[in-house]
Amino acid sequence: MLSPFQHLGTTAVFVSLLAPLLLHATTREVAPRPPMGWNSYDTYGGDVNEAEVRANADFIAKHLKQHGWNYVVVDFYWYFEHPEPDTILDASWKDAVMDRYGRLTPAVNRFPSAAGGKGFKPLADYVHSLGLRFGIHIMRGIPRAAVAKNLPVKGTNAHAADIADKKNDCDWSTVMWGVDTGKTAGQAYYDSIVELYANWGVDFIKADDMSFAKSAIGAQYHKPEIEALHRAIVRSGRPIALSLSPGPTPLSDAKNVMRYSQMWRISGDFWDNWQSLQRQFDLCRNWTPYRGSNHWPDADMLPLGRLRVRGFKEHERQSRFTAAERQTMLTLWSIARSPLMTGGDLPSMSAADLALLTNDEVLAVDQNSSGNHELFRRGDIVAWMAKANARGGRQKYLALFNTGDSAVMASVSAHDLGTKRGMTIRDLWNRKDLGSFTGSYSTIVPAHGAMLYRVGL
Repeated sequence: MLSPFQHLGTTAVFVSLLAPLLLHATTREVAPRPPMGWNSYDTYGGDVNEAEVRANADFIAKHLKQHGWNYVVVDFYWYFEHPEPDTILDASWKDAVMDRYGRLTPAVNRFPSAAGGKGFKPLADYVHSLGLRFGIHIMRGIPRAAVAKNLPVKGTNAHAADIADKKNDCDWSTVMWGVDTGKTAGQAYYDSIVELYANWGVDFIKADDMSFAKSAIGAQYHKPEIEALHRAIVRSGRPIALSLSPGPTPLSDAKNVMRYSQMWRISGDFWDNWQSLQRQFDLCRNWTPYRGSNHWPDADMLPLGRLRVRGFKEHERQSRFTAAERQTMLTLWSIARSPLMTGGDLPSMSAADLALLTNDEVLAVDQNSSGNHELFRRGDIVAWMAKANARGGRQKYLALFNTGDSAVMASVSAHDLGTKRGMTIRDLWNRKDLGSFTGSYSTIVPAHGAMLYRVGL
């Protein structure tokens, strides 16, 4: 008797049986916990080079990997030999480096290992050799330069001009046109770029101009192209985490963004000023129902240390956050289980900032807690709570924030925490057991500061 494989053809049956498994592997549990890593944007804008990426990767491997940090992400404009500062490129879009199918490739003067058509594979291989994962930033759509040259779309008889959607261009960058994914060749273009990235060994794609458009003509949330990129990732067979930018992603599209990406921005670009940090409290609270394994609302990168070294019109600076504000930022990101992507230059990082990123008890809140939610707001005090997924006992995490400009006493009762019994409290930032308390616990929280505890009930 012939087996089913002999009747239908071994390859065809194998592919048909494998397809659901590929879908499963590339869409579920790609990011069971919030991703943690480094992104080049806050330091280098669109002008990072290979040596700088390698130096930051080396730092992660030596100092951060053992604490869970494992992504190295090259942010935007890696396909320009001489990127202009900030984001608007005007006529420079004509200089984008591409292959014959209109797919962007790294500028060799900045990424020498990409020479000879190797793309990012040598750099990805180096990052992988350190036990880390490699990511890149992309812009939504197809390069205007590809449309101007009317280059062919790989695997089709169509050309770039056939699929370009000029109504849905970006309002802050002139590099790309949108793609009409209602056309078969439009999907084929997305398939072709992800095929290229998968061959390079990319583990993470930050797709920009996707989840929010400030003054879009055609769409504010680019649902068709988000779904097309997701399908392309699934078809590639490689487990690639998808991060969507910029923000704020509309809450009305929460279910869609949860289904088709692993993380998405909940705010515009987050920088080192108190007003931006204050706004994150509301945004983190509002996205609470949509937080969970493989779908993480993203409060954006952590602007710590040396920033804006190159690629910006502003001059280089150190983070403007005070020590209290830095602790507040890490505490809020952790108790809200945001992805943790630090953006400053790592090799020049201070010991104090490194301590923030290597406190395993704090990082456990971000990586292993559940049921995270805002508990109450009382004046300037904001409290968050989560379940601690620890073995044995009834343990919770408690964060107390002071959003005011003066130090204030904050109190939390056993009733607030859902118990009538006493409680034991451990200060996670200071790694110190504070003892047992009956009825309530009170502490002074500094201006713009935060406290983070593990509470045994």
